[in-house]
Amino acid sequence: MPLCGTESIARRVLRSTPRGALLRPMSLTVISPLVPTGTELTAILVVVSFSAGLNVYATVGMLGLLARFNVLALPLALHLLQDWKVIAICGVLFLLEFVGDKIPVFDLLWNAAHTFVRVPVAAFLAYAATSQLPQWEQIAATFAGGLIALAAHGGKTAARAAIVHSPEPFSNFALSSAEDALVIFLMWIVTRHPYVASVIVMLALCVTAILIRFVVHSLRALFSDAEASLFSSGSGNSPH
Repeated sequence: MPLCGTESIARRVLRSTPRGALLRPMSLTVISPLVPTGTELTAILVVVSFSAGLNVYATVGMLGLLARFNVLALPLALHLLQDWKVIAICGVLFLLEFVGDKIPVFDLLWNAAHTFVRVPVAAFLAYAATSQLPQWEQIAATFAGGLIALAAHGGKTAARAAIVHSPEPFSNFALSSAEDALVIFLMWIVTRHPYVASVIVMLALCVTAILIRFVVHSLRALFSDAEASLFSSGSGNSPH
């Protein structure tokens, strides 16, 4: 008899409770954003800095969208990024870069000019994201963020120089599209598996270092051959 009374009370409680209230805890669990701290924050900053070095507008826009849809919790200093106006501006600039980055010669000029955009923005993102840390750690994070972005930017420029003699514009289009896809993939995967994403970036940085060294060596060899050719032609035309 007591069991029956308890069961009837439970049924009345369930009937009187709004259906949404029963589902609310489960919904909050599903949409709970990632709040990075400690080593997770370090991993995310590595990925964000690298992505900004490749495509700063896609990176900032993705940060805003992830925060807007409650996937990633941004620090207070970066809350401006989730404003729809900022996201829209980044979207427009991303489309401009998406087109301009695939045009031979123009892409080299675009990338050269964006040396003064990608690196400072990456450094600022690292600085703003570490405002809760001691000042020396914040400065170190800022320097590291800018350095990682510079390495990614340098690798991107070196890759363009390496394919400058490839059939155009297909090589530019393929490489630029791969870079854009990589940025979007990294910015998404870092919210699910920060450490995996950071390992991918570390491997990409190793490849970037090898690529930069290869391009620098090739350019040196090219200039040496050109200098030798000019010297030999000058010697051949000199009067006896």
